Amino acid sequence: MMSTNPAATRDAAPVQLPFIVSDVAALTANPDLIPWRRFREGVEIHQLYGSGDAGASAALLRYAPGASVPQHVHRGHEHILVLAGSQSDERGHHRAGTLVVNTPGTRHSVSSAEGCIVLAIWEQPVVFI
Repeated sequence: MMSTNPAATRDAAPVQLPFIVSDVAALTANPDLIPWRRFREGVEIHQLYGSGDAGASAALLRYAPGASVPQHVHRGHEHILVLAGSQSDERGHHRAGTLVVNTPGTRHSVSSAEGCIVLAIWEQPVVFI
């Protein structure tokens, strides 16, 4: 679990670095305790570090059933760890436990028929097309 209590940080800014998450999958046990904010229609975000506007960043993303993120290009590496549920892109259907690494210059769109929670780590912000 995160070294800080998500319930205690409901209205707090992103966690302070450095931090340790000893059981990443356990973050999905009580997703309503995480302070989500709207990212796109049907997709919420909880920023862990970085702004998402420049440089490296990481966040939890929660997709409602049927939600999607439109086509985008990766300017740096993107690491997606599917924690709960599943998501799909042009390369396949990715269930909980799957690690997806997108390299710079790749592009894809993402959807989740059943809904999911993922850990996303970006070297650079993506560019939506």
